Formats: sequence, C-alpha cells, structure tokens
Amino acid sequence: MSSPFGSPSPDAAVYVISVAAELTGLHPQTLRAYERMGLIVPGRTGGGGRRYSHRDLERLREIADLTSAGIGIEGVRRIMALELQVDALRARNEELVAELDAVRRGLAARLAQARAQAPTNKLPVLHQSATQSVVVWRRPG
Repeated sequence: MSSPFGSPSPDAAVYVISVAAELTGLHPQTLRAYERMGLIVPGRTGGGGRRYSHRDLERLREIADLTSAGIGIEGVRRIMALELQVDALRARNEELVAELDAVRRGLAARLAQARAQAPTNKLPVLHQSATQSVVVWRRPG
C-alpha cells in the first residue's frame, strides 16, 4: 500500500536481503538467523526471495542495539514480546478512553435535555399510596 505521495507504507516489503543488510549494518546471514529464531518475519516474493519492510528494518536495528548492549537472544525475544504487549495495552487504553468520553458526552447531553424539559413548578414531588393522600401547601412569598 502506498501513501498519496508514492512512497511505500512502513509495512510494504520492498527491500531485498542485501539492501536490508546494508541499511541495518548486519550481515545477510544474521538476518537469516534472526528469521530462523522467529525474531523477524520478512515478506516473500513468488519465487521465495525475502523482502523486508521499513518496519522490519527498524526491528532489526532494535535487535542489533539490544544484542550489542549485551542482551542475549532470549532476552531480546522477551523484550520484544513485552513491547508488543505494551503497544496492545496502549491501543486498548486509547479505545477505552474514547469510549468513556463518548459515554460522558452522551450523559451530559441527556442531562441537559432532561433539565430543559423539567417542569418549572418548584413544589416538591407528591407521593401517594393507596391508603393515604398528602397535600403540600406553599406559603406565598
């Protein structure tokens, strides 16, 4: 999918492995190893060639940064899984905040409507039961 200006979307798999390796500073064998480990899943052409997206390149750079900081592959895998979980929770939180805002706006509108339709009579509401009646008198002034 392209943007209106003709550049590919961040998820468009457009980079061959040699270009992806050059852009990330990693060896093509390292990219293949990360794929075998399940850290990255590049797109494939009809002939089976790997194609990497901009988002894949960002992920590869992040993996390289973490491993160069001394974090092992299992640690990298766990960090990336937690980042995905955090992203999902943020998205869900945004949905809930939007839903709460919509409910608050709806309640405010209903309250305003109810106030506009309320009778102007200031007498208290009278309650009647089957056995008795109540009359409320109000002094003028």
